[in-house]
Amino acid sequence: MAAAEQSAKRQYVNFIFFKVDPAWRRLPHDERQAGKQEFTRAIEEFTGKIIVVPYSTVGIRGDCDFLLWRITYDLELFQEQMSKALATGLGKYLTIPYSYLSMTKRSVYVDNHVHEGQESRRLKITPGRSKYIFIYPFEKTREWYLLTKAARQGMMDEHIEIGHKYPSVKLNTTYSFGLDDQEFVVAFETDQPQDFLDLVMHLREAEGSRYTKRDIPIFTCIMKSLKEALDTLGG
Repeated sequence: MAAAEQSAKRQYVNFIFFKVDPAWRRLPHDERQAGKQEFTRAIEEFTGKIIVVPYSTVGIRGDCDFLLWRITYDLELFQEQMSKALATGLGKYLTIPYSYLSMTKRSVYVDNHVHEGQESRRLKITPGRSKYIFIYPFEKTREWYLLTKAARQGMMDEHIEIGHKYPSVKLNTTYSFGLDDQEFVVAFETDQPQDFLDLVMHLREAEGSRYTKRDIPIFTCIMKSLKEALDTLGG
């Protein structure tokens, strides 16, 4: 690892998904509104310390209703923010079916592929520039890590070249080794979902895909303001 990367600050990244208890929708209207406002204040209290980008999954997935994509330099802040949010009127009716923790890290495979704003060369993520995001946890097989560096580089070169054919899709790869159950969390931002679909189909044909161990569940999410995301909950 280069000394520059060792000394540079990396970001912690969290994709946290929420599901609202149907009982919340049966509460009086004023109580629901107050709970949403209280939840919003708890999240926004950390503005400047945690980047939060909200997304809705209502009507798209049955097991979660909204996502908060959170980024910070202080891991403990994730816990502090969520502790306050879950204590609110809305938070008491929320469960967290999925939560993925990761960090930024410079990829070892991108040295031969240099272009402006390149993903995986960055230790700092600038999120929320597209309407849609597609997220999934990712793991490679053990056999992948037993290959030579040259063999892995060759397959990753093919992978990267395929990605270049879909410039409307921005990939954010973050790393979870030792932090969470998966090895990576990948988040694709785009305004053109059809381009992401075509990209994924194209990647299935790449040689490196034979070394994929896990790439589900996949979450399709629509970016909203926090108020808009909470308003999609039906209350």
